[in-house]
Amino acid sequence: MNVILERPASGTKPKYAVLVGLTMSVLALFVVRVLANPFVTLHTFYFFDALIMAGAFWVIVKYRRDLRWSDWLLAFALGAGVGVGMLFATLFSPYPFLGLVKSNPSQALLRSSFMTLATLGGLALMRQNGPVQFHIANGAWKKASWGILVGLSVGLPLALLNVFALQLTQRYPIEWQNPIAALSDALQPAVVEEVMYRFMLWGLLWLILRNSLPTQSVWLAGLLAMLIHNYSHFDELFVQAPLAALGMGAAMALLWGLPSVILARWRGLESAIAFHWVQDAARFLAGF
Repeated sequence: MNVILERPASGTKPKYAVLVGLTMSVLALFVVRVLANPFVTLHTFYFFDALIMAGAFWVIVKYRRDLRWSDWLLAFALGAGVGVGMLFATLFSPYPFLGLVKSNPSQALLRSSFMTLATLGGLALMRQNGPVQFHIANGAWKKASWGILVGLSVGLPLALLNVFALQLTQRYPIEWQNPIAALSDALQPAVVEEVMYRFMLWGLLWLILRNSLPTQSVWLAGLLAMLIHNYSHFDELFVQAPLAALGMGAAMALLWGLPSVILARWRGLESAIAFHWVQDAARFLAGF
């Protein structure tokens, strides 16, 4: 009996080559951030925010014909809303982008621009059957409302746990802040980060992986986007104690990152935003 062993066609890539390449590129960016620390302070978010904006611009150009007029209107409305909110923010202070953009007006302009581009890019990817649905963009207000309710219900117990953990680890007493400021300022990280990392970045990674891993690309891209977003919060700890950063990042990913991924996939972007918002609203209210 003759057995014929088939070899992959010349020029074909192994099944996981694209995923491995993406993962190694992400790890390389984190390593560069740590190695650059003695010479220049670079927040990891700088790298990924810039890459997300470049990816959003490319996606918008490539799939511009699939965008509806209402998508453009929604993106500009969200961008304007984020910009106005940043002008009046008192409890939320984002990283000074590249060490240059520091004041509230300049941050408002930057974040408004980022928000508009990321929303448009995410919507373009959604129109390609991307992994996350933005129900409001389709006029599905009932689905959006249910998603928000589920996100708040899942997020509230974890928000209380987060405040307790912050009080325990930072050893600061709770100092109650203005509730209106806490509730409004919490929209800044909730909306911007979820749109950029849960909507745009997840969709972009899915687009890159979908040909090589058609049945696994959605969740692999979602997990990779979650880990990028999660570990980008541990700049200084990675420099001082890398193993502690890995451990704390893993715990945070399990408790706060994974629920956002699941909510975004099954209940829509609005649900992930609501989950994120209640986390930040609680900690801002408690003075953290």
